Amino acid sequence: MKDKVSFYYLFWIFIIGSISGWIMEFFFTLIQQHTLINHSALVMGPFNIIYGFGACLLTVLLYKYRDKELWKIFVVSFLGGSILEYVCSWGMELFLGFTAWDYSHSFLNINGRICLAYSLMWGVLGIVWIKYVYPWLIRVIDLWNYEKGKRLSIILLAFLAFDSAVTVTAILRAKERERGFAPSNVYEKVLDNTFNQEYLRNMFSNNWR
Repeated sequence: MKDKVSFYYLFWIFIIGSISGWIMEFFFTLIQQHTLINHSALVMGPFNIIYGFGACLLTVLLYKYRDKELWKIFVVSFLGGSILEYVCSWGMELFLGFTAWDYSHSFLNINGRICLAYSLMWGVLGIVWIKYVYPWLIRVIDLWNYEKGKRLSIILLAFLAFDSAVTVTAILRAKERERGFAPSNVYEKVLDNTFNQEYLRNMFSNNWR
């Protein structure tokens, strides 16, 4: 197999992983809780980016191990996935003031950010990913016209940058509104009427604090 870990391939793996994660989370909570929850990490579009980052991380970490023993793939994925999950949880709490998951009541958890069960799932997922899912995705991406795919990736990248900026400002504005601060400009009024506390609570599974 040719080296398929360039930015082009990783970007599309990120997009596919983010959208697939959103779909899985959406139907999981719909079936389990009988409620509609938008599990996107961004306020516009179905992008659960923790899955996208996870897919890219597994690809980068495991590519050189793809022909190694399964236990080696498992260990690398177990550790890499756990570190990613911990860092993402810590980062969201530090910079945004909330977490999107809490494993405090799970067996062998660390600060509620990671736990043994999900770390084991990362290990198994790594094997499935690099042995089956990743090769299939590469074949699918290779079916696309490269030039058109490259242009579309640039457009999507610009949109994601914009979406990320709006998401951060929406969260910060919602925190200000909770403290009683009135909107100071038209943009903040738009945020209050669209991506407000209720919208964000639904996105982040009510882990708003």
